[in-house]
Amino acid sequence: MEIKLSDKPAQPVAFIRLHIPQAKLPQTIGETYMKIMEYLQRVKSPLAGEPYVAYYNIDMNDLDVEMGFPVAAPVQAHDDMNFREIPAARYASTVYKGPYAGMETAYGEFMKWLEETGLKPAGPWFEYYLNSPQEVPESEFLTRIEVPVE
Repeated sequence: MEIKLSDKPAQPVAFIRLHIPQAKLPQTIGETYMKIMEYLQRVKSPLAGEPYVAYYNIDMNDLDVEMGFPVAAPVQAHDDMNFREIPAARYASTVYKGPYAGMETAYGEFMKWLEETGLKPAGPWFEYYLNSPQEVPESEFLTRIEVPVE
């Protein structure tokens, strides 16, 4: 697994933040992405990147997650939809290929690499979904995992 460091500029995003159990995550991601996409189409806001989930904790019974899309320009908050910028920062990132159920191993290797390099997470962990389960088999899923570091 190759892990890279890069400096990323601030990125505007439209998102919904939720607390949910891990068991409901797959269904909730799909429903939430649809809700966000419908809103962005209604306000004619173009996307500027892949959908993501940001993980603010690892409590599998009560995950604190943010699901969203990078956007080209700010959008107005509406109901439970919000807007913010993911701050500019130095990020460590890797691309994982395979089923989502196997990502635990990738995270383990990633955390070991952080420990070995002396870097520490400085914010939530992000998963960017580079292709769609509707388009490719599980063995071909591509997920970019990244975290701001200090």
